[in-house]
Amino acid sequence: MAETTEFELVSPERLLFSEPVEMAVIPGSEGDFGAMPRHAPLLSTVRPGAIAIYNGGKVERRIFIAGGFAEVNEERCTVLADEAIDLAEISSEDIQKRLQAADDRLKEASSDEEKAAAAFAKDIAQALADAAKG
Repeated sequence: MAETTEFELVSPERLLFSEPVEMAVIPGSEGDFGAMPRHAPLLSTVRPGAIAIYNGGKVERRIFIAGGFAEVNEERCTVLADEAIDLAEISSEDIQKRLQAADDRLKEASSDEEKAAAAFAKDIAQALADAAKG
């Protein structure tokens, strides 16, 4: 049996996922990194993208995160995500609705602050669409 590390995904509302995994590939702000058993300590910001959970030598689950932070040590990897969506549970229609809502918000924004927030929402929606493609 392969060695595992504890992986935890936490949103502002609750603990979303906690179980042993062979590896979790995280979309770090400086590039993707794999958290594995006995990993050197690491703190990283996380960009919008998909976390790939590996067990049995293959991707078992993919979870989109909208950003956040990751902490890795020898025993565990904890990701504190702004938002998380299991990619197996979202439809292409839901993704298209989110993209359209982001476009609409961007068109309606009038102040610089509203435009920046709308552009950020659009970037997250596009990252979700890209992650859902695989």
